[in-house]
Amino acid sequence: MTGEEFGKIFHSFEHTAFRLEVRDRYDADYENESLRKFLAREKDDLPWMQDWLAMIRDAAFEGRRFTRVRVVSLPLTDYSRFGVWCAQFTNGAGEEIRYLTRERAAAEHLPDHDYWLFDSRKLVRMHFDDSDAFLGGEVVEDVNEVVQHNYWRDTAWHHAIRRDDFATEQHLGFV
Repeated sequence: MTGEEFGKIFHSFEHTAFRLEVRDRYDADYENESLRKFLAREKDDLPWMQDWLAMIRDAAFEGRRFTRVRVVSLPLTDYSRFGVWCAQFTNGAGEEIRYLTRERAAAEHLPDHDYWLFDSRKLVRMHFDDSDAFLGGEVVEDVNEVVQHNYWRDTAWHHAIRRDDFATEQHLGFV
């Protein structure tokens, strides 16, 4: 599942959308210029992110909730530092993003794959190629898999650190 078909899920879930991110990098062409500007400390209005932020604001207004846990390696990669910086905008729009170290994720036996979980019942496992480009989402309907991913969501959320606290703890110089 990709493109418009995948995008429809973000507008049609009823209550909650949760994402577990476990990769140290994602290759998304639309982000590359913003990442370059971030590393060069240049100003950027993040044009590629505006539709996402609007969707999050609309969902929050409707009482629907976006949450996310990002598993990161320490020290942070440039891409992960960029992600922490960008999270201030998504959090401001209504998505709550938290951070979990890779070491803690391994200790809690969290999976090594990304997924979205909608309304605790619709599981979409994310697939990427060796260059970190998104290939598509696979809807998983096996009830046992869905239950397992709910457990992982709850475990990750319980141990993860709020974005602002994580940014301060890592001495990133921005909050």
